[in-house]
Parts: sequence; structure tokens; C-alpha cells
Amino acid sequence: MKKMKRMERVGPLLMVLLLLLSFVVGCSQPASNALDKTDTQQETPDTTKTVTDMAGREVTIDGDIETIGTFGSIGVLNAFVELMGDGDKIINEMSPKFTEGDKWKYQYVFAPQIAEGPVFEGGSGEIQIETVLEASPDLCLTMSKDTIPLLEEKGLTVLYLEWEDLSDIEVAVNLLGDVLNRQDVAEDYLNYFDEKVTKAEELTKDLADEDKKKVLYGSITTYTQPHIIAEWWIDAADGISVTDNDRDTNSYEYTVEDLLAWNPDVMITTGGKMGEEIKADDRLKDITAVKEDAIYAVPTVAHTWGNRTVEQPLTIMWAMNKIYPEIMTTDMLKEEIEYFYSHFFKTDLSDEQITEIIG
Repeated sequence: MKKMKRMERVGPLLMVLLLLLSFVVGCSQPASNALDKTDTQQETPDTTKTVTDMAGREVTIDGDIETIGTFGSIGVLNAFVELMGDGDKIINEMSPKFTEGDKWKYQYVFAPQIAEGPVFEGGSGEIQIETVLEASPDLCLTMSKDTIPLLEEKGLTVLYLEWEDLSDIEVAVNLLGDVLNRQDVAEDYLNYFDEKVTKAEELTKDLADEDKKKVLYGSITTYTQPHIIAEWWIDAADGISVTDNDRDTNSYEYTVEDLLAWNPDVMITTGGKMGEEIKADDRLKDITAVKEDAIYAVPTVAHTWGNRTVEQPLTIMWAMNKIYPEIMTTDMLKEEIEYFYSHFFKTDLSDEQITEIIG
């Protein structure tokens, strides 16, 4: 009897202990799962990367780039960003030297938000550092090494790009593609660039040497050729540049006597009203380009096509249209322009805009 009573007392106690043990085990498993879940949530991908820019500097990119500021050669740099399809990340308005007229109006087509953006540089090119710091762009792009320390010492991330000769374009495009995670766009563009150069060669392969035309590019009324890269795109369009004298300086000055001696068949100017001034100069009336009214203003779209710009493949096609319109017809050129800005700049231009660009 006593033994039975002891068992009666032990039985309930054992049941309580078993229930407690079951509760502890049951609670411990969810706690472990919760911990695992928390650990998983805390694991975020590392988006930090280090690149070497075109000044040989190691630049650490911390996180994704959402906002970009451009300094100095704003037209060139904006065009690089817009090429990548990231024109909407540019936050600053163009500096006063770009906004005096409507020459750069297409920048507001590709990146309309910049019209309301802060101005980072004054009229003489000085950087408005307080304005820059207030906007705090994730990435600053420049083609001036003098700009780097001013921005960098304020804690801003600065990437230097360069375009001194044609080979720089591949480095610059690949670098920016890496920084913006647009490696596929960079590869696509560089393939496109090569394809257009090859296409130009194919279109002009049957052109006889005696049929090749002499071309002058530049600010013709001041007798200057502003950019050595023009020697490349004139040649790529199978024209003969009269200022191509194997110089290594960027710009070139000449005289009226030089111009008369060259007697170019085609003149391509850097300004829209320059053609009127050339025609009004009685000294130039016997030049072939003047007599045949073969004077054309080079387009400025994202940037001036005659100078360094990612639009260089279009410069070749446009120049061919002006030099050899029977080889590169206007309809062919329209297709080239439409595709380029739609495919790379993510902008569909109207027929009126394309016609205006062709000139």
C-alpha cells in the first residue's frame, strides 16, 4: 500500500518533468531557426570594388552609383554616362559656357533632369565646392587632373577619364562600364565601333584615289583646326584632310594662303553661321567648297561630333554623307543615327530631330 502511494506520488512528478523537457526541446528548435534566419538577413553582398582610373590612381567604389557629377569637359563626360544608359544619374546642370545658347540642347533630351540640377562650376570654370558637397554625388567624373585633389580632399569619390588619342576610348569605356556595372554595354559599344569603321572601309573600297575629296575641318574663319582626332575621322570616311601633317599637337593654326593653296572640296565647320562668313569673304570665292556650296556645320548632339565623343562612329557616317552622298545616302545615315541613340542612349529621336542633326 505504501509502495503504491509512493508510486502515485512519483507518477505525477515524472509527468511534469517530461512535459518540461518537451517544452524546452520544442522551444529550442525555433530559437535556433530564428538565429539562422537572422544571420542570413545580415549577410549582404559586398558591392565595394577598387579600380584603376586613367591617371593610374586606385579608386574605391563603395556601393552602387546612383548619382553622378561631371566636371570640366561636361559634354564629353555626360556623353560617356549617357552611352551606358545611365544619363538619369547625372545630377548637375551644365556650366555657363555650355548654356549660353542652344548648341547643347540635346543634353536635355538625353538627361532632362539636369535642367533643374545644381551648377557645379562658375563662368570661369571655378568649382562651387559648397554646392557640390550639398549635392554629394556618389561619383565625380573629370578629365582634369587639377580637379582631383579639391574634390578628393572633401571625401568625394573621383574618377579620372582621358581621351588624348583613339586608343583611349577602349580604356575609358571599359573603365566606366566596370564602375557602373555596365560591362555588357561597354563590350557592345566597342564591337559596334569596330563594325562601323569596317563598314566605312567596305563602302569606300572601290573609290579611286583621284576621286577622293580634300576636306578641311575646324573654325575656318579663325583659321584653326581644333582637334587632332578630326584627322582620324576624315580619313576613316575616306576623305583627305588638308591639315593632316603628322603633328602631335592637338590644335593647328594656318593662314588664308594655306587655305587657298589647299583648295578643299569640302569644308566642315565647328559653327552654324560660319558658312555665311566664309561665303562673304571675297578672298575665298574661288575655293571649290565655296563655289559648290559644300560647307557644312558639324552636329553637336551629346557632344560636338568633330571632337572627342563616343558618337565618333556617327561622325564617320555623317562625314561620308557630306563628302560622298552617293555612297552614304541620307536615308542610310538616318538609320544609323536612329539606331545609335535608341540602342545606347535609350532615347528615340523624332524624324524632325534626326533631320536637324544631319543638317
